[in-house]
Amino acid sequence: MSSKRTTPAEEEYLEAIYRLSQKATPVSLGDLAQWLEISPVSTNEMVRRMADVGLVTYQPYVGAELTVDGRERAETILRRHRLWECLLSDVMGVPWHLVHAEACRLEHATSDLVESHLAAFLEDPNTCPHGHPLPGALERPSHALPLTDLDPGQSATVVTVLDEEEGFLYALDQAGLRPGAEVTLLSAQGSLGIVTVRSMDRPVAMSQEMARKVLVSRCQGKGAQ
Repeated sequence: MSSKRTTPAEEEYLEAIYRLSQKATPVSLGDLAQWLEISPVSTNEMVRRMADVGLVTYQPYVGAELTVDGRERAETILRRHRLWECLLSDVMGVPWHLVHAEACRLEHATSDLVESHLAAFLEDPNTCPHGHPLPGALERPSHALPLTDLDPGQSATVVTVLDEEEGFLYALDQAGLRPGAEVTLLSAQGSLGIVTVRSMDRPVAMSQEMARKVLVSRCQGKGAQ
């Protein structure tokens, strides 16, 4: 890891590039600016500074990639973020849809010592409350698929939700669609863009866009085909 201590702003960029690189790499500065809700000019300036200290590599009109040092630091920040989400949600009872924003604040003030004690206290969880794996833990099951890929009548268990936006998480929470919950696809009306599922023994209608952000694992032998 780079001997230079990273700032909270740099850590936000590292974490964002790490998350976005799960979909495509190099990460375009346009996507990065949109993710961080920062102007493209400011994004360009910061990425160039981070390239100068060896945290990323950057090619104009191509995008940015994490270096080995940058990736290691990003995984540390993301691990701390998700450990705090576990503590806030599972131990302190902070509402599920609010822990992401709080963890964003706490991750930057967490030392190696606090991280190790936090992980031990939580008994080394593999995933955050939203189902995302902690760096260094087990990865997401390879058989996870979008809720929209189920056939009508199929049952599945929620594994991960891909969007941590507060309103989205609140809606899922109200519908009982949290990791570990069982759900059955009732119908998918493509022309209307509506998916109807059974959750907590009641029908729930949602948009196809929303359903695509819920990853599930098919239940074996119960509503499976």
